[in-house]
Amino acid sequence: MTFSSPSCQASNGWFVNCKIHKEEREASAAPLGRFKFAFKNITENLKQPLAMAEGDNKSANLLAQETAQLEEQLQGWGEVILAGDQVLRWKKPWFPGALMAATTLVFMMIYYLDPSVLTGLSCTVMLLCLADYLVPTLAPRIFGSNKWSSEQQQRFHEICGNLVKTQRRILGWWKRLFSLKEEKPKMYFASVISSLVTVAWMGQQVHNLFLTYLIVSFLLLLPGLNQHGVISKYAGMAKREINKLLKQKEKKNE
Repeated sequence: MTFSSPSCQASNGWFVNCKIHKEEREASAAPLGRFKFAFKNITENLKQPLAMAEGDNKSANLLAQETAQLEEQLQGWGEVILAGDQVLRWKKPWFPGALMAATTLVFMMIYYLDPSVLTGLSCTVMLLCLADYLVPTLAPRIFGSNKWSSEQQQRFHEICGNLVKTQRRILGWWKRLFSLKEEKPKMYFASVISSLVTVAWMGQQVHNLFLTYLIVSFLLLLPGLNQHGVISKYAGMAKREINKLLKQKEKKNE
């Protein structure tokens, strides 16, 4: 027994009708399949930026949460932090000189007293403990925390945000170092050993206290140099000189 569809009637043109019906079904199904495939690609492409946006939103929310927590922890140090920020950013012309004079005085005292490592460590921790106890108590009386303006509050928020971002960068570099150790152990070993050998050689050539003084002075002057565009100025000059040298070498090679 043979069954046939209505369009495929048992007649002289049976094979012709079946062929036409099959071609019509394929023609109608092919565009539908192409449309489904294109729609699937479009949805997948739309999901990627949405996922990236969700990740950015989560990161921004986490950054805001960490910044708020740090603001709460440093609230007692707010006045001192704002005053130190003005000094480090050279709000007045004599701030760099005063900063270097204070740093030089501290290192001269250390050089004159010549304390042992244990004594120096104990004195440092003792000063930190005293500051942690006295500053939150005395700072409001000296500066007056009720006199904060909106600009000061905004600046304090920016400082805390920058501290959180710096902490994240340091942790990111630390994770990259360990990922380098796992992925490329030879390169990790060579880079770490060469860096430590260079630092050891520098410490042997220069007095350790003087080297520490240079490092601390540079770190204290760095925010002011960056604020006044000194670093970007000389970095641009160095970049232009390097480009000139490279162009001269290319001309010689031609």
